[in-house]
Amino acid sequence: MTTSESQVTPDTPDTPDTDGPVVRTASGAVRGLREQGLSVFRGIPFAAPPVGEARFQAPRPPRPWDGTREAYAFGPPPPQETGFVGRAVPLPAPQSDDWLTVNVWTPEPDPSAARPVMVWIYGGAYKLGFSGQPGYDAQHLARAGDVVVVTLNYRVGMEGFALWAGAPANRGLLDQVAALEWVQENIAAFGGDPGHVTVFGESAGAGSIAALLAMPRARGLFRRAVTQSVPGTYFSADLARDMASALAAEAGREPTAADLASVAPQRLTEAGAALGAKMAQYTARWGQAAPTTVPFAPVVDGEILPDTPWQALAAGAARDIDLLVGHNRDEYRLFLVMAGLSGKVTDDLATATLRMYAPGGESGEQAYRAAFPDATAEQLFARVQTDWLFALPSLRLAEAQHAGGGRAHVYELTWPAPDTGGDLGACHALDIPLLFGTYGADLGALLFPGGRPTPEAERLTAFFQRAWPAFARTGDPGWPAYDPESRLVQVLDAEPEVAPYPEERNRLIWEGYAFSALPLQG
Repeated sequence: MTTSESQVTPDTPDTPDTDGPVVRTASGAVRGLREQGLSVFRGIPFAAPPVGEARFQAPRPPRPWDGTREAYAFGPPPPQETGFVGRAVPLPAPQSDDWLTVNVWTPEPDPSAARPVMVWIYGGAYKLGFSGQPGYDAQHLARAGDVVVVTLNYRVGMEGFALWAGAPANRGLLDQVAALEWVQENIAAFGGDPGHVTVFGESAGAGSIAALLAMPRARGLFRRAVTQSVPGTYFSADLARDMASALAAEAGREPTAADLASVAPQRLTEAGAALGAKMAQYTARWGQAAPTTVPFAPVVDGEILPDTPWQALAAGAARDIDLLVGHNRDEYRLFLVMAGLSGKVTDDLATATLRMYAPGGESGEQAYRAAFPDATAEQLFARVQTDWLFALPSLRLAEAQHAGGGRAHVYELTWPAPDTGGDLGACHALDIPLLFGTYGADLGALLFPGGRPTPEAERLTAFFQRAWPAFARTGDPGWPAYDPESRLVQVLDAEPEVAPYPEERNRLIWEGYAFSALPLQG
């Protein structure tokens, strides 16, 4: 794998490729491209554009088309903010409102091939994300794993997750369900096996998958799931409604689908960004959610999402689904560095943060200081937020799956990013360029200076691209399933090894803590 290959982002051809592979879907025929031994199809609608009377509603079937549709270019990104924690996210200018599309990489679109299917769900704090981002180029994974890879768009932010009156909750999750239904109906024609579908995703994508595991509407749509850095943030309906009122007020409207339907999507994303920038003012009402600056998350509404993933899995909701779950050792350091806080965290700030997020407030702060007596204020600040937001929610998901009669394999990525300053460690999102082999794209450009992988990175990429497809094919990634007695996990470092869960001190601090839907405080 070369660096130049990992950054390839195909453009729409200047002239039609009449020799490209053609596949007939339920809505019409599509023509793709042959790229380095793969057949690639981009921008296939899996639902109708969610605009007009369909705005803020559940996804509707795609419009059929006559003839053969050119599937050469990614569909446009859904409406979203243009940056996060001070970092700009470059996106192509929308050319249409066909936001809900899928992309397929397949070794061969032969219906008799029946290869395992891996469906990627992107992250982005439930307010950002686009399947056409160069970092999600699935060519290497599809080729190395001999699998069919599907990526998809779903509504984010105000369009997908704000809780409006007169609209279903969790529309972004319903989009994902619609895409998985499309996979069930169509993927055999692309050479995939609809009976061997694995969903995999990172951050908000992993949180979405955890929600799908708990959703009755998603039952039977996938056989296996990979959750990389599950966020612990799920909102209660009361909290989501209160946030929706504040979001709508930023746009000068009422929090109803009827009143907001005429507001341009870009105006709503601007309103969401404006509220996110001042969420700390709402700490008394929104509690732990306020400092995150993200007013979006799956809502435990009692209908579409009946329970939190931990409650649902412990009750056996996903016992028939094979689960692979893990996190990175230093998740929060990415946000700390991007926010310009490296070297600036005071002991007062660390104390306030520990009391906000550690179990038991002040007693939790003392527990962290006792468990990590040599840690600096900055290390404690990052550690407790890593644990609250990603590490312990991920581990607890595996424990809930085990308690519910299912099986889970666990990993932790401990290998540090080779960034020039050494500040990032094994930070959030490091697993994405390692998994896809896209070292110079998106955040990979920050984590791998010059887009150049080290030999250790290339070995880890080979591990990811062997283990993830193996799990998709057999349910076994190559190491033992997790159990609460031995706590064996796959530790991904320069020399990967199977060992007891490395963060035992942190785990003990959180023992007995129940991850529940974040409440409205007052």
